[in-house]
Amino acid sequence: MEKWQKEFFEIVENVTEEVDQFFSDITGVWDAMFELSEAIAQEVQQTIVTEIDQYLNDWAEPLFDLYGDDLLDDFEQTFPYQVTPTVERHPACIGCANYHGQVYSGNLLVCGMHPYGWEDEQCPDWEQEN
Repeated sequence: MEKWQKEFFEIVENVTEEVDQFFSDITGVWDAMFELSEAIAQEVQQTIVTEIDQYLNDWAEPLFDLYGDDLLDDFEQTFPYQVTPTVERHPACIGCANYHGQVYSGNLLVCGMHPYGWEDEQCPDWEQEN
């Protein structure tokens, strides 16, 4: 093999090693930057959550002190909840398969046929529950 061929292959080998080293260094830099950005993101998120939580507490606490349970009562009325018929209230609906009994925004929907309930003790649409 001639001298220039040997030098050419040595140069190609050196360039290959340098390129490999370059990409190894770049990968290390990217990994370090990724870890740093992840740590910063966690710190920012924790700080923001803490600050928002503190802000909401500072903002909401005076409202609860001022309005007390009335504020919570108004809030709870917006969510539907179940009411069971009793002997005193809607006795004709006890055990009826058509009974709905959900309260929506403070309004009780007794059933589809009689939204406000049946006044007597014997409802003509009463059906046995399964």
